[in-house]
Amino acid sequence: MKAGIHPENYRIVAFKDMSNEDVFLTKSTADTNETIEVDGVEYPLVKLEISRTSHPYYTGKSKLVDTAGRIDKFKNKYAKFKK
Repeated sequence: MKAGIHPENYRIVAFKDMSNEDVFLTKSTADTNETIEVDGVEYPLVKLEISRTSHPYYTGKSKLVDTAGRIDKFKNKYAKFKK
């Protein structure tokens, strides 16, 4: 490995899955301005949209997408151009 190319500022960071509120701790160099308290200790916080606890591949559950609502919204938006 080349010397001097790897970051030196690893620290414990809390990652929070916003879809199911799961929080897990790991080492990271990610920059963040927010913090969260876990078990009485304050950690830097990184918010995630999806993680191992909510991704369908890991959970075995598929996510229902509201395609009917999207289609209705599209039809209503472009109904004014209908002749």
